[in-house]
Amino acid sequence: MKAVTWHGKNDVRVDTVPDPTIQEPTDAVIRVTTTNICGSDLHLYETLGPFMGQGDILGHEPMGIVEEVGSAVTNLNVGDRVVIPFQIACGSCWMCERGLQTQCEVTQVRDQGMGAALFGFSKLYGEVAGGQAEYLRVPQAQYGPIVVPHEHSDDRFVYLSDVLPTAWQSVAYADIPKDGSVCVIGLGPIGEMATRIAQHQGAGQVIAVDLVPERIARARAHGVEVVDLNVTKDPGAAIRDMTDGRGADAVIEAVGMEAHGSPVAWGIQQVAGVLPKAVSAPLLKTAGVDRLSALYSAIDIVRRGGTISVIGVYGGAADPMPMITLFDKQIQLRMGQANVKHWVPDILPLLTGADDPLGVDSFATHRLPLSEAAHGYDIFQKKQDGAMKVVLTP
Repeated sequence: MKAVTWHGKNDVRVDTVPDPTIQEPTDAVIRVTTTNICGSDLHLYETLGPFMGQGDILGHEPMGIVEEVGSAVTNLNVGDRVVIPFQIACGSCWMCERGLQTQCEVTQVRDQGMGAALFGFSKLYGEVAGGQAEYLRVPQAQYGPIVVPHEHSDDRFVYLSDVLPTAWQSVAYADIPKDGSVCVIGLGPIGEMATRIAQHQGAGQVIAVDLVPERIARARAHGVEVVDLNVTKDPGAAIRDMTDGRGADAVIEAVGMEAHGSPVAWGIQQVAGVLPKAVSAPLLKTAGVDRLSALYSAIDIVRRGGTISVIGVYGGAADPMPMITLFDKQIQLRMGQANVKHWVPDILPLLTGADDPLGVDSFATHRLPLSEAAHGYDIFQKKQDGAMKVVLTP
């Protein structure tokens, strides 16, 4: 089959690789009909290269048709249309039973000290072959796959793999007061979807912060107030002016370690990318290598007694945190990978009707054949041609 594979920093290719097969009784194999490039894939494309292996298959936002099931998989039938969550979870351990599927005790990658295994996401998360491919082996298929109707296009459902539950969790963790204000930092796919979900759930004021013109225009078209960093250099002051001098009740930090600024951390990331993996991997895991400008902005923007929800991905372990400010402002801080299956019952009813309240049908900015994946990565990384969400078709 054809699959998108990692070959080095900023180097992905479409290679011919062996077809996946059933390896365990709890496996299934699906024929992928749609798969996406995620902002997290860009971390592997550049920053987290030391944890990647030559030929690793990328991608963790797939959906498709069930082709084969293992003997222990009784909840799926050949021909079912399914969305595959980005994390691999058993559904029955102590963590899964409490809605913490990203901490699944069966698939935790203990040798790396990490949580549940993820599709297509480096040695840190189990080095499981990903979904940017023609076919995908799905471990723990007795629980993971989300069966969806055959009505509607793939665009209606494919974001259940990551974007929708991740954005939904970010809003839930933000704990926005009734008719309160929320500021979303970063209008990538997760940030923009979080603004839509916050609006849908009745937030009184939805503000966003970004600097990419096309993303700003998309958000404003949906009624979001946007602080443009090309115009305003002090977003905290601007947002306090918009919120009676207090700051936002809640802030969703949807950028993570790819934030602009922090040139020293950026330099360490770049150096780590060219060092031998035996040196660079420990450096990235233990040194303060994240660019924290987005998180610092969140701490400044949120009102006293407010909540920050961090959904942007971070990778370092020794980054300085302004604890005196967090403590003095009495800020609540929540974060973590999205627990996909926990949120599906809330989201799926919004997707199965004739209407499209979250605008998923038109959410993608680019649709490319799998063979053009390298181009998709390039324009998404460089924010060229208005690339915000790239969908691949095998």
